[in-house]
Amino acid sequence: MRAFMGLDVGTSAVRAILVDEMGRLKGASAVRLSLSTPKPGWAEQHPDDWWKAAVTAIKQVVKKSKLKAIQVGGIGLSGQMHSSVFLDRSGEIVRPALLWCDSRTTAECREITERIGEERLRQWVANPALEGFTLPKVLWLRAHEPAAFRRVDKVVLAKDYIRYRLTGALACEPSDASGTLMFDIATRRWSSEMMEAVDLPMSLLATVGESAEVLGRVSAASAKLTGLATGTPVVGGGADNACGAIGVGAVRPGEAVASWGTSGTIVAPMSEPKVDPEMRAHTFCHALPDSWYMMGVMLTAGGAVAWHQRELARELEGRAHANLLLDQEAADTPVGAEGLTFLPYLQGERTPHRDASARGAFIGLSLAHSRAHLSRAVIEGVCFGMMDSLTIVRAQVAPLSQILLTGGGAQSPFVRRMQADVYGLPVVRVNREQGPAFGAALLAAVGVGAFRNVASACRATLKRLAREKPDRRAHAAYAAPYARFKALYPALKGLL
Repeated sequence: MRAFMGLDVGTSAVRAILVDEMGRLKGASAVRLSLSTPKPGWAEQHPDDWWKAAVTAIKQVVKKSKLKAIQVGGIGLSGQMHSSVFLDRSGEIVRPALLWCDSRTTAECREITERIGEERLRQWVANPALEGFTLPKVLWLRAHEPAAFRRVDKVVLAKDYIRYRLTGALACEPSDASGTLMFDIATRRWSSEMMEAVDLPMSLLATVGESAEVLGRVSAASAKLTGLATGTPVVGGGADNACGAIGVGAVRPGEAVASWGTSGTIVAPMSEPKVDPEMRAHTFCHALPDSWYMMGVMLTAGGAVAWHQRELARELEGRAHANLLLDQEAADTPVGAEGLTFLPYLQGERTPHRDASARGAFIGLSLAHSRAHLSRAVIEGVCFGMMDSLTIVRAQVAPLSQILLTGGGAQSPFVRRMQADVYGLPVVRVNREQGPAFGAALLAAVGVGAFRNVASACRATLKRLAREKPDRRAHAAYAAPYARFKALYPALKGLL
């Protein structure tokens, strides 16, 4: 029996899974990661910590699966987008990686926009210059740490650093390259025009292959560390959002995925690279050939819910099912939280505001409000933020008949119900809830010939569960609270 490994380098953990050719889970492991915030707005992790966590996760999952190393037929990689790894000529790390949620690069984004202009950004890379993207981080390093910048030979992304450590190959693929602001999304190649405009050499960038293409094989040294077999194929893999979409079967136009991780995303596949006229949502390459997706992003979705539980419900810390207790509190509170609104901009926001300095707030607090109202307002605020993204995406892509759910927002019946009612669309889960790691495993299976293509892999391994339809009255009841939510950001901009 062959099994396929999906390895996902997230922000909070590195996860490894093994699945067989029917998609059945044979083993899973997760190793937690910590986040460094040396200054306000900064967010860093050391790539060596990703590698150490990956080695541990791989060893654990192989042991749990009770499979022999030779039975691992291929490995697919997934990971956090945008996060920059700076390597010198010997492949050593120059400094800790600047993460997707790092917002120190506002000046660099302004410089890019002023030098190039939004119209050429739309033409060359299909996206605006935002703090989270990779290119502004490279320019920040050049401006603020010139000695470190002079050492840099290659800039790679999180999952691609793990590929380098596993195989010795420096390679990337289109879905992750899309988030660098250095990649031509339409032609699926690095943008020489962009690199010339910011005076950076093309040699900084890794070779681009396809997501299901074998781009390296496990080296003897890495095999010794991980317990994998020398020569095990490692495919291109994909960005976490692209792999997450594959992991629930969203591979064709007309489908969309709502995912709650630390951030929250709405991802909708497209057959051509359409761009939102105001570039409030992103256009990226999907992790399969000749396919793209539009994505709206809120920077704190599950992150806001976790913050609420950690800071405002500390007496529940360590109790079993603490999240379910908070959900029940919220469920017992009326729609709209009796006038209380939460803005979930705890780390700035992307869609629709493109504002790294945006901050969160509770608006409308009174003595009549309890923690239950705050619990309800937080979940509503996240759903309203996701609705902002969904509205923009729906205007550009094929009509949507339902929303596939994955991540934290798929686990709670109360949160699933709220999403259906706020979005006004049926929501549906699949029988596999392994997130981006599952999509990465399917890419590995395709890459070594177990399936003809990604679509056939999804059909063979995924089953959709019953649709949960919205309640029309509830959907109508959310109209006024959502309108209040939308009015608050422009009213408070510059004050928070």
